[in-house]
Amino acid sequence: MLELEADHTEQLVFLTKQSTQVLQDFCKLVVDYLQKGPNLKIYSAAAKKLQVESQVIRKCVEGLLNLLLECCKSKLEKDRFQESILSLGFSEEHEAILYKLYSVKRELFTKALSYFGLKLPEYLDMEWRFEAQIASRSMLKQVVPLVTLDFALKNDSSSDQIEHVALQTDPNNLLHLAQELELAVRQGHSRHIRRISKIID
Repeated sequence: MLELEADHTEQLVFLTKQSTQVLQDFCKLVVDYLQKGPNLKIYSAAAKKLQVESQVIRKCVEGLLNLLLECCKSKLEKDRFQESILSLGFSEEHEAILYKLYSVKRELFTKALSYFGLKLPEYLDMEWRFEAQIASRSMLKQVVPLVTLDFALKNDSSSDQIEHVALQTDPNNLLHLAQELELAVRQGHSRHIRRISKIID
């Protein structure tokens, strides 16, 4: 049986009391949240319609997303999924709607889990050397600058073994690589990524 933390369970209580149509609407919000992030404008409109605060809508969306991610993490089959959903207070009609979302969008949820579950090598240190070839037999006057990088990486936190990875590139390509990494870091610190990571953890 799937076990959720108390605060996650509380986020789902509101949904257990809603109609099947409302739950279907929340299922759409979950997919939209995972792909684009929270949509506060839609949450506000939904809150007015259901006569609650917009924060309630947002917590329900996050709670439902967490539920489906946990189901994927536990690789629940239909019988265990049904038992887990019903034990949370959802009706059989609700369970059918949630299972349809779970089965149809399972690849999307699994992809999200794999993204945040990646175990990448740990960076320890880097040494670099700048080289320049100023001539060759075929070309007596030339300058070919190269940067050689030596990365020290640790693949397993429980191991003391260090792996060295050597790369060689020209300054222009290195500049482009640095710009791409800076962009990735900014995206990794975005509110959307941090919020989904918090839900998964």
